[in-house]
Amino acid sequence: MAHRLSGLTYPGRAWLAAAAVLAAGAVAGAGIPAAAAVLDWQPALALSEPWRAWTAAFVHWSGLHLGANLGALAVLASLGPAGRLPARAALAWLAAWPLTHALLLLRPELSHYGGLSGVLHAGVAIAGWFIVADGAGRARWIGGAILAGLAAKLVLEAPWGPALRALPGWDIPLAPVGHATGAAAGLACAVVARVRR
Repeated sequence: MAHRLSGLTYPGRAWLAAAAVLAAGAVAGAGIPAAAAVLDWQPALALSEPWRAWTAAFVHWSGLHLGANLGALAVLASLGPAGRLPARAALAWLAAWPLTHALLLLRPELSHYGGLSGVLHAGVAIAGWFIVADGAGRARWIGGAILAGLAAKLVLEAPWGPALRALPGWDIPLAPVGHATGAAAGLACAVVARVRR
């Protein structure tokens, strides 16, 4: 058992590592003057500057935006050990990260996008899928509730509407389509990761 605790095979450890990478990148991005100019997602630059599919997660438009996403990331990170998520769940999350932003090509009118929220929605979809697939009894119910809550949130946000929305309490406009592309990317990557065991 001791050898399992020391490696990434310990349930949830790889998931925590992936969350730490996302958190570190977001904090570092906040410290870069004019980070958005070189890091945010821009569909017009998708082919010439493909790194933006990764770095967009590190751009936050305000302190509130960054704080809310880091808080949500902390909660999501806790699902790794709590849900006993295997390393392949973390790999699925890492694969969903650039796919989340690449899918924004479906909405080219969203000329700029930044933040962790799309990748966080991918993580929620992956965690829920793995908890349902690998869990038993009450764990499956919890995983199902996570997926149902995610689906309800996406429907209420109506990502098929305007690409940007001003919402009370936020100092920036939000892009619900990024949440939807994240959830879709996460679910797709989770299914592939579960099939290729």
